[in-house]
Amino acid sequence: MKKLISIILFIFLIHDFSAFSQETETKESKFNFTIGSDFVSRYVWRGTDFGRSPSIQPGIELSTGGFAIGYWGAFATSQITSGSFAATQETDLYLSYTFNDLLSFTITDYFFPNDTLFNNNYYEFNEDKTGHIAEVSLSFNGTEKIPFTLLVATNIWGADKRKTNGDKFYSTYVELGYSKTILSDISLNAFLGVNVIAPDLDKGESGFYGDYMGVVNLGITGTKEIKVTDNFSVPFAVSVITNPQTQNIFMVLGISL
Repeated sequence: MKKLISIILFIFLIHDFSAFSQETETKESKFNFTIGSDFVSRYVWRGTDFGRSPSIQPGIELSTGGFAIGYWGAFATSQITSGSFAATQETDLYLSYTFNDLLSFTITDYFFPNDTLFNNNYYEFNEDKTGHIAEVSLSFNGTEKIPFTLLVATNIWGADKRKTNGDKFYSTYVELGYSKTILSDISLNAFLGVNVIAPDLDKGESGFYGDYMGVVNLGITGTKEIKVTDNFSVPFAVSVITNPQTQNIFMVLGISL
């Protein structure tokens, strides 16, 4: 009985939250202000598991025309204190411009708040000391006739991986995607992501996305809206993700509000 009551309260909560988010957009204004959040069973980004934990991922955005600026975050719900990306917390600032819905140019500032790290000062902008990572990316968003997407993203400043001589790698990730709708209400997105930088392992170097040039992110995501009431539905997504370099596989459930 307690579980049933909790589920009912959760549904009403997300219904009210979604309604509030939609009300922030007005027809009279040239600006759109949106808020929302995703809840995922695991935060897997470009083939890497960040945090080994369920993650709450809020976002806030102001947009007008083709421009958009916003913050996006990821906050692990489990306090795992050992291993890579333990209990990952992330807060990203981004600025983007989309040309005719086809091409998007984005600048993203990645930052991982963590009191145990030496470079956890958000206002430290000395490139040799900062924890920020600045990335520029260009993406082709596809069309109905061309259901393919292409993303190219490069780290250009900050705490990128370094060569043994101290130079940045300018770590670069390229991803090809293919989208298709089946059964009228299920969207499928297949993706293949590649690390195009090859560190010199003999010199003790390591890569940002992987230690070898090659595929680091391969999988498929299925999305479907689950009807809760006559006027409200919740998008659910299930992803199967593999990383051939780490020889790992993940299955992730996500809910968007």
